[in-house]
Amino acid sequence: MKLARSGNGQDIFAGVDGRWLPLREIGGYEDLTRIGDLIADPRFGDLEARVRRAAAGSGGPGPDLSEAAPVADGSAAIWGAGLNYRRHSEDLETEQPGSGPGSYLRPASCLIGNGGTIRLPAQSRRVTAEAELGLVVGTRCKDVRRDEWRSVIAGVTTVLDMTAEDAIRQNPRYIPWAKGFDTFCSIGPALVTLDEFPGDSLDGIRVATVRNGEVIAAATPRQMKYDLGYLVEYFTMGRTFAPGTVICTGTPGAVPINPGDTVRAEVEGVGTLTHPVG
Repeated sequence: MKLARSGNGQDIFAGVDGRWLPLREIGGYEDLTRIGDLIADPRFGDLEARVRRAAAGSGGPGPDLSEAAPVADGSAAIWGAGLNYRRHSEDLETEQPGSGPGSYLRPASCLIGNGGTIRLPAQSRRVTAEAELGLVVGTRCKDVRRDEWRSVIAGVTTVLDMTAEDAIRQNPRYIPWAKGFDTFCSIGPALVTLDEFPGDSLDGIRVATVRNGEVIAAATPRQMKYDLGYLVEYFTMGRTFAPGTVICTGTPGAVPINPGDTVRAEVEGVGTLTHPVG
């Protein structure tokens, strides 16, 4: 099942087998506008069956995913893993961390919907864009064991992450500052529930950073230094995560962006985010 928000963020749509249905047409879900609230609802496990029944008679094409609002909605945190792929550590001419991934926490104010314009801040002369796979937490959790990570993740999504790279090169302690500018993060256009990726199939999907139609870097989660289970365990240690929290799992490679560029984040079987740079 897929979940997406309308461009104005006021409606959630659920999709199965290419047919979409606004949740307001399903009894009991009329007032839900946050995906975090939806996946935290105790009825969420039964939602796909209800959507299938309802969509069989009235399902339509669904929301315009090219303008979808972010999957993240400000109700929960956005965490990120840094330097989790070797190529990205080479981008920054540094070694991958050996005791755990680099990490950062970013503000929801940096989010933009799919298709929105990335605005380059005057405070940076080198901004990079980075495609990532995002994990969306589905249940309130803490101290999750590595081998139980799937039990707390509702689904996956695509992330496009921007960084003021010149600030990072000056001082790696500036990571939150370098990632917190307005328009510096896009998450969506849809959430794909984890049951769509049984077993270890998620490890083989392709994550790609694309600029002006050229693939700059691509890899699969199998090439991460710290795997998905490790990341869930690492970030939830001693911390309570709320439903809707997003864990950005690292990029296969970054690309500098300039006004006039178009940048994409592509995650195979999950979705594509496309943004002009202004």
